[in-house]
Amino acid sequence: MKTDNLETLQEAIECFADPQRAHDFMVALRWPGGVVCPRCGCNKLRQISTRRMWECTQCKEKKQFSVKVGTIFEDSPLPMSKWLAAVWLIANAKNGVSSCEISRSLHVTQKTGWFMLQRIRVAMQTGTFEKFCGEVEADETLGHKRRKRK
Repeated sequence: MKTDNLETLQEAIECFADPQRAHDFMVALRWPGGVVCPRCGCNKLRQISTRRMWECTQCKEKKQFSVKVGTIFEDSPLPMSKWLAAVWLIANAKNGVSSCEISRSLHVTQKTGWFMLQRIRVAMQTGTFEKFCGEVEADETLGHKRRKRK
């Protein structure tokens, strides 16, 4: 199944249900010129195919990385199949999508749906799946503690 003309959510779910297809899609999207180390930008890598990861041969730490590193998908236990289906769902909704709708459609909790929705919205605003970075401004309510009720 091709990924360029998915017309329904069911087609997107079926297309990305195969973990290797979802992985290959993200690799092609993220690194169209070939995989490079997110730390040093080097392309001298060793692929760990059993885990869908790479190891940079130039970095001193020899740290491994996956397609999720440095993106909105990093630190998420969800598979790329769920993330890509959620991206399709949000991108193709004329009137927006709620976290409850994501929850029902992708069989995740509402809290997970909300988490996915927030991250995908940031990616759509910035035009990239890279992690948000920079200065963050917060007001004085950040450190406020709630009192226990008696």
